[in-house]
Amino acid sequence: MSQTEQVVLLSDDGHPIGTADKLTVHTVTTALHLAFSCHVVNSRGEVLVTRRALSKLTWPGVWTNSFCGHPGPGESMEHAIGRRADRELGITVTRIELVLPDFRYRAVDASGIVENEVCPVYRAYTDDEIAPRADEVSEFQWVNPASLRDAAAAAPFAFSPWLVWQLDELAASSASLSTSTP
Repeated sequence: MSQTEQVVLLSDDGHPIGTADKLTVHTVTTALHLAFSCHVVNSRGEVLVTRRALSKLTWPGVWTNSFCGHPGPGESMEHAIGRRADRELGITVTRIELVLPDFRYRAVDASGIVENEVCPVYRAYTDDEIAPRADEVSEFQWVNPASLRDAAAAAPFAFSPWLVWQLDELAASSASLSTSTP
């Protein structure tokens, strides 16, 4: 039996107020909901960037962080991150670390679809071979974090808005995308 994926709806102050079917949430009037972004780092200190599949509802074909997702009702962030890493990229991640706990954004895609999320940002590690699902990721690349910041600053239109904003917030904080080898 297949169940639809549920997302956690939030009040403006970030408290859970209900759930909704993920397939019905992202519209031109998207309700505030809980999500996460994850930046995957390898033992060489490179960060994985992915290009969203052209079939994605929002921001198709743009480069973004390693992966994003939504924890289900009652699901821990760590479990949701592991689940999405496996589903989108075919990898197992370790050392899941919160790097931007208060990240929140609202962005409108060219099609009018709205992303409206409280979206804590995590860093995790893997040296697994990437095996992306074609309906999620069209391309991927391991890059130097400084090169990623430079590219996003030079051509923000080629990247998801949340990645550009996350990179700005990371640069302004003491957090970084890579640390010493795990």
